Amino acid sequence: MPALTLASWPRRVAALFVDWMACYGVAFFILRDIQHPAFATLTTVTFLIESAVGVALSGCSFGQKLLKIRVQTLEGRPLTLLRALQRQLLVCLVIPPLVFRADGRGLHDLWTRSGAYRVA
Repeated sequence: MPALTLASWPRRVAALFVDWMACYGVAFFILRDIQHPAFATLTTVTFLIESAVGVALSGCSFGQKLLKIRVQTLEGRPLTLLRALQRQLLVCLVIPPLVFRADGRGLHDLWTRSGAYRVA
C-alpha cells in the first residue's frame, strides 16, 4: 500500500470553501434571508453536522470528496462520529487549524490523532 501524503493547504482551503458555500445555501434555503439573526448560527451548525457525519461515514465531507481528500486516523482507520465531531468543532473555532506543525497537521488533527490525506 503506497504511503499517503497530507493534502496541501490550498486543497484543504478549497474543500472548506465548497463545504461552507453548500451549508450557506442550505441555511438560505431554510431561512430565505441572510439578514436573519440565526443565519450565521444555522450555517455553522449545518457545516459542523455535514462535515462530521461525512467524515465519520465516508472519511470526507462533501467538499473534501470533490477535492479528493480523506480524513483518517494516523493508523489509517476512519474516525468515529465522536472523534469527527471533536475535530470539526475545533475547525469551527478557526484557530486550531491555523496553528500547525511542520508536517501540516493542525491542532485539530493533533488533538484527534488524525490527518487529511490526498486521495489518488
